[in-house]
Amino acid sequence: MDKQGFHFQLSQPSGRLSAMIQGFWVASVDQAEAITKPLYSDAGSGIVLNLNGGVEIEGQSIPSGIIMLPTSMQAEHVCMQPGCLFVGIRFHPAIGYGVLGRHYIEPTLLAKEDDIFQLHSLHTSLKNEPDIQQYIPMLYEWAEQNLDFTDVIPQTLEKSLQYISQAASLSTLQSEVDVSQRQIERICKLWLGMTPKHYQRILRIRKAIECLRENPSANLADVAHDFGFSDQAHMTREFRTIARLTPKQVLQKKVIR
Repeated sequence: MDKQGFHFQLSQPSGRLSAMIQGFWVASVDQAEAITKPLYSDAGSGIVLNLNGGVEIEGQSIPSGIIMLPTSMQAEHVCMQPGCLFVGIRFHPAIGYGVLGRHYIEPTLLAKEDDIFQLHSLHTSLKNEPDIQQYIPMLYEWAEQNLDFTDVIPQTLEKSLQYISQAASLSTLQSEVDVSQRQIERICKLWLGMTPKHYQRILRIRKAIECLRENPSANLADVAHDFGFSDQAHMTREFRTIARLTPKQVLQKKVIR
């Protein structure tokens, strides 16, 4: 819990679950005023189970129930009203499509007839569970019982994502995975919901943000050079587009809360 009365619990799986899921989390607000938190872009997607309403993502109200989230291509802001209680499952990039078989354009309420993963049963069980400390174990149990861990994404995509994360160019990637650049772009668009170039932009911004947080006295021009931006101005433009803040705001910790 932070000083504002915002409770947040995160659990990052190990073992076979770690290959699919970034984390299970629980969030709630127990103060008289709403709280806004940044939701940074990670190229992943997820599921939110809203147990007690009062949640907005970029001004869009999230109803009670199971909400399927779109792929995160840029930072968003989540506004949580007093008394809200919700939990979530965050997939690694491309895994959401592999598990669910589709991308969502916007936060979408999951209808019961479309629920093939027993999410409505999970939602009911969570609402009936009086001990919030049991939520995370219940999410783990749901995942173990309802997710198929075999061949979630194609090997070509898995190998492509590894090289993309290393900032390899598409021409280099083409020779490494033995498919054409057009095929790589098509596979990424289908499974990631974005181009390889945009995915690399997200990864570069995330790495730069981590560097700035760990080195608050860092010279911004040096950071821009180290992470492959053409100059400091280019880095700032990319930060504004993807993270919706500037490098200076990261250094000064002036992130919207």
